[in-house]
Amino acid sequence: MSKSKVYFTKSLSPETVVEMYKLLGISLPGKVAVKVHSGEEGNQNYLHPDFMKPMVEYVGGTVVETNTAYGGSRSTNEKHLKLLHDHGWSQYFDVDLLDEHGPDEILPIPQGKVLKKDIVGRDLLKYDSMLVLAHFKGHPMGGYGGALKQLSIGCASAAGKAYIHSGGRDTNPGTCWKNHASKEGFTESMADAASAVYRHFQGRIAFVSMMCNLSVDCDCCEDAEGPCMRDIGTLSSLDPVALDKACMDLIDKAVDDPGQKHFLERVESRHGRHTIEAAQALGFGTTDYELIIVD
Repeated sequence: MSKSKVYFTKSLSPETVVEMYKLLGISLPGKVAVKVHSGEEGNQNYLHPDFMKPMVEYVGGTVVETNTAYGGSRSTNEKHLKLLHDHGWSQYFDVDLLDEHGPDEILPIPQGKVLKKDIVGRDLLKYDSMLVLAHFKGHPMGGYGGALKQLSIGCASAAGKAYIHSGGRDTNPGTCWKNHASKEGFTESMADAASAVYRHFQGRIAFVSMMCNLSVDCDCCEDAEGPCMRDIGTLSSLDPVALDKACMDLIDKAVDDPGQKHFLERVESRHGRHTIEAAQALGFGTTDYELIIVD
């Protein structure tokens, strides 16, 4: 596999996101799903809809989200739709809760190391292409959250999230936490699920990641720790594996940042890099990339 291109700029703005997308040279066809993180109620770190507005409008996309497999403000259709309104998403954009209406859809993963199927909201199949807008940050269970997490946990239905967390043993959000996979099993399950969504949209999918508000906690945390590192910039790629690897490499290079050690401790303690390694092994992306600096 040849080197993947990853574009990087230190700039962080709504307009920068659009410009970084344009550099990818892709025109997403048909009905475009724009995957964002709606942000848990009480979370102070998620990227708000006004930040995403120029990008969503540029591709004429529909903002898509899915329900969670744990309690909180996004665990049921009613609560999640209310939060999407309260956080401003449905006030700015057309919004689609992909697993609002059942039954779920199955995407096969014949090459998966842990999972042989991915369980996604049925509305995913309504879309011809996908733009993944990822807020790169830490994560309480995955170590970090980026493009690969958005493809896997982010696109899975509530049952699909339970299936990933349990390493394919349980689809019940109420019991999956008692059957949780090992750290390696969970990260490998995320890579498996990410491969299914990527291959579903292959050639019709693009990624932009924003490295800001760098907390060790995810936007899914109601009581998230504040950012511990300085903002780094905006990256884009057609390869989610290369993109996540480039983001982690930029974290590694931030040796003068007093919060780097704390951030990396979260990543390493959860074996977070293994998601990237497992994804590369599945062959839908590569860690061998060319970083193209954009002034």
